[in-house]
Amino acid sequence: MTLSDNPVVFAHRPPTEAELTKLRLLLSTFQDGTGMLAINNGATLPGWRDFERAVAVAFDGVPSENKDVIDVRLPNPLRKGAFFGVSCKMRRELNRSRRDGRVTIELSNAARAFWNQLGNEGIAAENYRSYAPEVGRLLISLVREWHSSVSIASGGSVDLSGSCYLTLMWNQSGDYQLNQFPIDLPDPANITWYCPLIKRNGVLQAGNAVCGNDNNGRVFEWYGQSGGQLKYYPRQSDALWQSEVFQLEPLPPDIPHGLISKAEVYYPNLWPK
Repeated sequence: MTLSDNPVVFAHRPPTEAELTKLRLLLSTFQDGTGMLAINNGATLPGWRDFERAVAVAFDGVPSENKDVIDVRLPNPLRKGAFFGVSCKMRRELNRSRRDGRVTIELSNAARAFWNQLGNEGIAAENYRSYAPEVGRLLISLVREWHSSVSIASGGSVDLSGSCYLTLMWNQSGDYQLNQFPIDLPDPANITWYCPLIKRNGVLQAGNAVCGNDNNGRVFEWYGQSGGQLKYYPRQSDALWQSEVFQLEPLPPDIPHGLISKAEVYYPNLWPK
């Protein structure tokens, strides 16, 4: 058997319509009060952890259930114990994608790890604004090290050659869209790194964010002093694959929803009347 006989989703082929329907319906179930995002009257929407679990179930993968480098592992049928990795990212930034054509990916908010990486090179909170290119290079290098640490080449189980980012962008109108991007990040040497100027007390000064631009706009942002988020904005036109915009399936109106209703159904003889 070869991979051409049994290609793995995302690693070698896009999802089928049936697989996408499974994922959409799995995501839709989290409207019943079990989703991470509360909205109103006990209703909920799927959150980032729900997205990871739904991807794992829909595509026969193994979820990490941790703040891991790889969120879902898809088994490689030709190599026992080897996987292709999917890093799942979910953001309420679909409207932004429609405006500027870029998808929002929060790569990490591991502020301590990032500052330790910079500190090894003598860069600290007091001087990092003067070393924006070095900061950018070191941050991207650290993310690449995280990926490498779980790779087969480093003794891990993940085949990076078929691994990817899978994003789920959504908006308050209930529109959702999936995008797949390579796991490898742009070369920081090809990015222009700088700290945008802001006005403080009427004087222009370097702001707190370190930003990286390519010839078409913003690619990276790092907020080292306010949360530590490292954000990546790949162009949607560079996606390996993207879905059509879709909406969650409404819950059946004739079935009770919500945690209390579920508890009453599961434990009819125990739930207090």
